Amino acid sequence: MGIVEEAHNVKVLGSGEQIIVLAHGFGTDQSVWKHLVPHLVDDYRVVLFDKMGAGTTNPDYFDFDRYSSLQGYAYDVIAILEELQIGSCIYVGHSVSAMIGALASITRPDLFTKLVMVSGSPRYLNDTDYYGGFEQQDLDQLFEAIKSNYKAWCEGFAPLIVGGDMESIAVQEFSRTLFNMRPDIALSVAQTIFYSDMRHLLSLVTVPCHIIQSLKDLAVPVVVSEYLNQHLRCDSVVEVMSTDGHLPQLSSPEVVVPILLRHIRHDISVS
Repeated sequence: MGIVEEAHNVKVLGSGEQIIVLAHGFGTDQSVWKHLVPHLVDDYRVVLFDKMGAGTTNPDYFDFDRYSSLQGYAYDVIAILEELQIGSCIYVGHSVSAMIGALASITRPDLFTKLVMVSGSPRYLNDTDYYGGFEQQDLDQLFEAIKSNYKAWCEGFAPLIVGGDMESIAVQEFSRTLFNMRPDIALSVAQTIFYSDMRHLLSLVTVPCHIIQSLKDLAVPVVVSEYLNQHLRCDSVVEVMSTDGHLPQLSSPEVVVPILLRHIRHDISVS
């Protein structure tokens, strides 16, 4: 195992010629895909990894400068693919990892045959003629809450983002992986994500994109999925699911898994 694989806890499961890379979002780790993986391993080779900064990674490896922009994470994705000697893959990215995959595909389009974006957003802050869902004061309060009492913030943030109460298994799961992050790293990652702006780069994506979105999502309003579809210059398609929350693959797997499988298996022209 190479150093990149080891640092990111890379796992390669299943068999098949086609490779699926599953990339998780903020506050989770590769376990967020646990409901999807069993449906893939018979037909595909599945690559799972933990994004740097996740609670399952060594915090000593977290470089605050490198990860002050999404480009650092995009380079990690490329490094994992290169170390595994993967020539091309279908990339499934959740939340911020949807945009990380888009960035990686701009740098190395040859490595990606398709991007499946789940709950992705090119910008979270509202702007002139753009609705991302957050005002600056919302983010100020969010970052202050992370700084002042991280555990309390995790317990409050998890049900809001997942959509449900603390009795929900999905909320408990997200709360656990979120709390596993080191608080200073969590703050840094949150700031990088919430201040990111990928809008000007969308036209550079050439790989086909499947955009999948919950009908109700506190972090990503449904209009964002349509914005992505309109501003990507590649072939793209949107599917809005009748799900609630930002982690539908955890909270509503019975709805999401069949939809993900359909988008993984079919090209836009025939889906």
